[in-house]
Amino acid sequence: MVTTRVGIIMNGVTGRMGYRQHLVRSILAIREQGGVQLVDGSRLMPDPILVGRNADKLAEIAAQHGIERWTTDLDAALAGDDEIYFDSQLTSVREESLLKAIAAGKDIYTEKPIAESLEASLGLARAAADAGVTVGVVHDKLYLPGLLKLRRLVDGGFFGRVLSVRGEFGYWVWEGDWQTAQRPSWNYRAEDGGGIAVDMMPHWSYVLENIFGSPITAITARVATHIPERVDERGNAYPATADDAAYALIELANGVIVSLNSSWAVRVHRDELVEFQVDGTEGSAVAGLHQCVVQHRSVTPKPVWNPDLVEATQFREQWSVVPDNEVFDNGFKAQWEQFLKARAGEGEHPYDFLAGARGVRLAEAALQSHAAGRRIELGDLSLQDAPQSATRLEQAS
Repeated sequence: MVTTRVGIIMNGVTGRMGYRQHLVRSILAIREQGGVQLVDGSRLMPDPILVGRNADKLAEIAAQHGIERWTTDLDAALAGDDEIYFDSQLTSVREESLLKAIAAGKDIYTEKPIAESLEASLGLARAAADAGVTVGVVHDKLYLPGLLKLRRLVDGGFFGRVLSVRGEFGYWVWEGDWQTAQRPSWNYRAEDGGGIAVDMMPHWSYVLENIFGSPITAITARVATHIPERVDERGNAYPATADDAAYALIELANGVIVSLNSSWAVRVHRDELVEFQVDGTEGSAVAGLHQCVVQHRSVTPKPVWNPDLVEATQFREQWSVVPDNEVFDNGFKAQWEQFLKARAGEGEHPYDFLAGARGVRLAEAALQSHAAGRRIELGDLSLQDAPQSATRLEQAS
């Protein structure tokens, strides 16, 4: 059995997402299972080098997990022979690092948003295409058990014609005064790349595109900063300059109407932190992170509106649970494995920088809709819309 080393430069692993999901639950988990097995029996073995700005944190993480290589010098890491660059830094510094990685000829797998603007995102897509490097963008929600079950229902024709989607996401993020906030303070500062529209719209873009098989054609949105002041990790009060809630009406090319609420200022009265209700002519489903329940047309009840009587019908009990029917792995790990396999010529990984750019475009359109107070139409997006990359690549290198 042949095992091939795959060197991965992992930049930003001192952050919550980069450490927990990408390093520990993905790359290290893949190493512990003996690598990624290909159809010919050979294996790909990730060999990470940790990169970040804080040497003490990097040394601590490396020692804790038995990782031999780490550095605070990104340029030195990119000059080495590692084949893949991974980025989970703050959005505000991601574009520059991705350009450096492209200039160094590295294949790239990155968190989203891939850049702070649509123009910059398209610039990255053009630069990567011109350099001939393989790229992938994290689409983790597509690999969640609940959404995998929902996709199974769509592919199996359960809904008939899909009419509408209603999504609710979020929870109460503490202000940080008498309860410690469970998200970093930069999330609530626009100058640091924060804001729930910028954070979540790229997710909703790829979820809607891929599960319902149709591009987004328009959005009408309203954002808000419901909590105007928060307390940071050092106990200092600061003004929240970024939106902490986004309310959107999204239209798909196939006629499906989507209503999506995202908020860090909402208390949960759901079974899971995110839920999508899909209604179709033949049936409906409610999917969360892990669970999915359905109600077919043949067993749909016939409620009668009567505000003078206490409702006795237990509506939730009339839905059926969709079985797992398979073992679901960690979504981040599953996508890492798909990317590594595709890079080795086995299968495909379709979530490229153009997909990332469409996510950034939806976030920009949501903010534009809020500012202008109107519906924003979205057209096709291709590399023809991207600026030339030579100058930016020369600057990066």
